Amino acid sequence: MVAVIQRVTRASVEVEGEIAGKIDRGFLVLLGVAKGDTRVEADLLADKICGLRIFTDENDKMNLALGDVGGSILAISNFTLLADASHGRRPNFMNAQLPQQADELYRHFVRRCRINGIPTETGVFGAVMQVSIENNGPVTIILDTDRLKKKV
Repeated sequence: MVAVIQRVTRASVEVEGEIAGKIDRGFLVLLGVAKGDTRVEADLLADKICGLRIFTDENDKMNLALGDVGGSILAISNFTLLADASHGRRPNFMNAQLPQQADELYRHFVRRCRINGIPTETGVFGAVMQVSIENNGPVTIILDTDRLKKKV
């Protein structure tokens, strides 16, 4: 499972002209589910993101997490994070999980974020979405559960 986390002052996602989800201060999380991912990876990633300390404290140090600042998550499913563009110029997405299983793990990830006490909004799985963000910093972090599991 791969996530791109962007610290935002606000973010929203629109589907067919309607706002599907929006947040103020928090994280926009683009989430890619890979073949072989399970709830173990979803839990690991959700727990890591919910505790990620990338908001600045009174000393201007990245030391505060979402819960410390009353932040939220806007989670957007994004299979293109699993693109393989190593051969040729057209990426393939063979590493991405099949839609039904990916949707189940995406929903599980969102539930886990909420269990961690973080208000979490979503896009619409499989839809064409227009995502608007105001990146704060900019601060952008990439997490991959394959690499996180090696550290555990």
